Amino acid sequence: MRHRRGERPGHRATTANAQAIYPFFGENGLGDGGVLIGTDLHGSAFTYDPFVLYERRVISNPNLLVAGELGSGKSSLVKSYLYRQALFGRVPWIADPKGEYAPLARALGVEPIRLVPGGDVRLNPVARESGWQSQLNLLRALAAGALSRRLDQEEEGSVREALRLVNDDQGVEPTLPAIVSLLFRPHKSMAERLVTTTQALAKRSRDVALGLQRLCEGDLRGMFDGPTTAGLRLDGRAVVLDLSAFYDSSALGLVMTCASAWERGMILSLHEEARREERAPRKMINVFDEVWRALSFIGVGEWLQAAFKMSRRDGVQNVVVMHRLTDLSAAGAAGSRERELAEGLLHDAQTRVIYRQPPDNVAMAREPLGLTSVEADLLPELGLGIALWKVSTRGYLVQHRLSEIERPIVDTDGSMVDRGTRWA
Repeated sequence: MRHRRGERPGHRATTANAQAIYPFFGENGLGDGGVLIGTDLHGSAFTYDPFVLYERRVISNPNLLVAGELGSGKSSLVKSYLYRQALFGRVPWIADPKGEYAPLARALGVEPIRLVPGGDVRLNPVARESGWQSQLNLLRALAAGALSRRLDQEEEGSVREALRLVNDDQGVEPTLPAIVSLLFRPHKSMAERLVTTTQALAKRSRDVALGLQRLCEGDLRGMFDGPTTAGLRLDGRAVVLDLSAFYDSSALGLVMTCASAWERGMILSLHEEARREERAPRKMINVFDEVWRALSFIGVGEWLQAAFKMSRRDGVQNVVVMHRLTDLSAAGAAGSRERELAEGLLHDAQTRVIYRQPPDNVAMAREPLGLTSVEADLLPELGLGIALWKVSTRGYLVQHRLSEIERPIVDTDGSMVDRGTRWA
């Protein structure tokens, strides 16, 4: 081949190697078999379904993390994704801290379940259906959150034995008031198992009992202090718990945790019912919006991590939604167990969707999310509705697309934006 004077010969390489030079151009999407998200840089349709990708061994777990600044398009993605998945038979279960998912619920033919102190709806977060370990993990998390500190070994033991005793009575449903009563006045069998006296155990358990009593008789009474209200519709196309009455309350984290635990227990119960009837259980999507509000309570990190670890067994996609990646710092001081658990959620989510992030968040994001330097540098520059999708080790830039039908479902700033200027 002839070359002009001063011209250097070109370099030949495979596309597998060249993609390192031109990020995002070496990948050609995730294939079909999922719901439409939008378009990639090539203008091709970008589809996604965690259960399909798990079957293909593209990802090792179905969990999803979505992060983005206010106004970046994060909320629109989450709501339209849930709506589209519902059309394919997936069932969203959402703990809604701001009351923003009501339009989605109604579009799917259900009404949100509204929780207020002393209201008509009770949810039992320690119901037996969720299983012993889930019950115990939740109870520890609630007690630690109520006390704003970790439980010591004697307190852990008293909580465990109180739960064991109420669980052993098969004729009665376990409830928080029953557990609190045993913590105030321990049964002889509890003391014997812990090799102590009932008087000594009552003294060591008193702080935990007082902390949990808030959920039964304090400002949170009437919501989590008894069996689940009969007649709640749990077989529809979605289940939305409206927690907006607590959005400005310091107790929101505890309320979110109780509500999410109840959701998880009901999901497991529905799956078990399907197995008994020898039919395939429906795939569920469990959404934790503004998760940092719950992670700020000591003990919640362990409970949420356990839920993530069980996602494959349970056939559940856990979706964690936050604004900034630095929101995880609200879980605890640098180097603390709480911070470690919160940041561990990044590793336990094989799909990470990152919308625009402020420049001071980029350094924190790069290593935990496995970003290249090019990907990290793009985060502060991402436009409206554009996100970096990290699916396992693969990276994609995706422009989310909305239909006219979906706009009323996702519109959280309709009073601020003219309809004609909203992005497609």
